Amino acid sequence: MPGHKSKAEKGDAEKQPRRDPYEVLGVNKNSTDQEIKSAYRKMALKYHPDKNANDDKASDMFKEVTFSYTILSDPDKRRQYDTAGFEAVEAENQDLELDLSSLGTVNTMFAAIFSKLGVPIKTTVSATVLEEALNGAVNIRPLPLGQPLCRKVEKQSAHFYSVNVTENEAREGLVCRVYSPDKSKFKLLYFDREGSGGLSLALQEDSSKTGKVTSAGMYFLGFPVYRMDPAHNSTAAVKDPDAAFFKKLDGFQPFELTELKAGTHYFAVYGDNFFKSVSYTIEILCAAPYPEEKENLRTVESQIMSKRVELSKFETEYREVLAQFTEMTSRYALEMQAIDELLKERNDIHASYTTSPKIKRSGSSSRGKNKSTVKDSEDGLERDKKSFKERSKKKRWYNLRLKVDKRKPCGMD
Repeated sequence: MPGHKSKAEKGDAEKQPRRDPYEVLGVNKNSTDQEIKSAYRKMALKYHPDKNANDDKASDMFKEVTFSYTILSDPDKRRQYDTAGFEAVEAENQDLELDLSSLGTVNTMFAAIFSKLGVPIKTTVSATVLEEALNGAVNIRPLPLGQPLCRKVEKQSAHFYSVNVTENEAREGLVCRVYSPDKSKFKLLYFDREGSGGLSLALQEDSSKTGKVTSAGMYFLGFPVYRMDPAHNSTAAVKDPDAAFFKKLDGFQPFELTELKAGTHYFAVYGDNFFKSVSYTIEILCAAPYPEEKENLRTVESQIMSKRVELSKFETEYREVLAQFTEMTSRYALEMQAIDELLKERNDIHASYTTSPKIKRSGSSSRGKNKSTVKDSEDGLERDKKSFKERSKKKRWYNLRLKVDKRKPCGMD
């Protein structure tokens, strides 16, 4: 009977060296983003848990494939890995994309709650949908240019559309836009036609909130158009808001395709809600009637990329000035405290130049004595006034001045 593995042995097993992401996906270091994405889609579909129930090796392989793609699909992480290996990309903290169709009810509920709380959760298209598309077992509906179509797709399901494009329309450029008036989550997908007749996923754009709707779009206009990854700065914003600002434009990733050739092309709308269906409107337009908008978009995209380069330089300057400002602020506080203490000491010294004893004041007794003194003074005044009146009366009655005629003796007529 085999013995149980110790915790140390388990830990050593878990710390086995990771394989090179390029080797895992079967690509080389010079592979394009599109080649890396195509390799990932095929391998993820091959080893997906839905197709390999109770197969631990397939499950481990699926995780390794997804982990490798997480590194190589991000330009910054790919560059960091090429420079310094796994440690530079914080290998243990990489997020995986979730296939909601493979989650149980409880896990789906938890994912929905976290999503409502604003926690970005990356989701992937159901393996069932991708496999049906690859086997040519999906219903494809034709969609004429310039004619919007309103429909409702169930959760973790997809509606497929085909669009015929002429040479002139391909030259002018095409735009595919989808929006949901009830702010539902969905994915806009673009598929390539395989030699076997099936469809393989080539592009994916997640919906995002824009005003009162959620929307997603793909732009094939002959020049680079970028899309924003909403989860790119979520972690950085929590740790360092300044860093999130300077890395904000790093979330703009270019579409792998900038133009479509004449022929038939395939799009799909995938319901990415946790529990309910998605109401949406899809429309594919030729860009010919929108020359001004096309040029404005080209200008804005170019300006955004220039800003991304400028921000990198500005961050260095900002960090230097911020460090100086922090130092000056600390010095300001210390200088203020030192000056206040000196002024207080100076006032204490000034107050010590005196020979007078310090006056001790007691609240209630002093007030009582003062009241008694005032009362005695008032009584004395009253007595003085009374004595004066009495003296005045005596003088009036006993010191009368009588008029006497001195020329006549008294008693003579």
